[in-house]
Amino acid sequence: MQLPTSIPQGARVVVRTALGVDPGDGRMKYRDVVGHVRSWDGSTLEITRDAAANGSRPEQQVSIAAETIVRLKPVPERPKR
Repeated sequence: MQLPTSIPQGARVVVRTALGVDPGDGRMKYRDVVGHVRSWDGSTLEITRDAAANGSRPEQQVSIAAETIVRLKPVPERPKR
């Protein structure tokens, strides 16, 4: 994937990363992370992962290597309750 040269700090994005091929079924596996960008230097994306909407997971600080990124796109903020 062609990654952008800059990503605004605070932008809410979803990032899909490749985990590799599952030996059990031979299919590629992925993980999605939704959160707000802290920084992007072209090789590592630093994100504050959003807490789960149901409260099962707190927000987390995540570093994602550029070579593992399969898809990156902006997403809107969650609706206010």
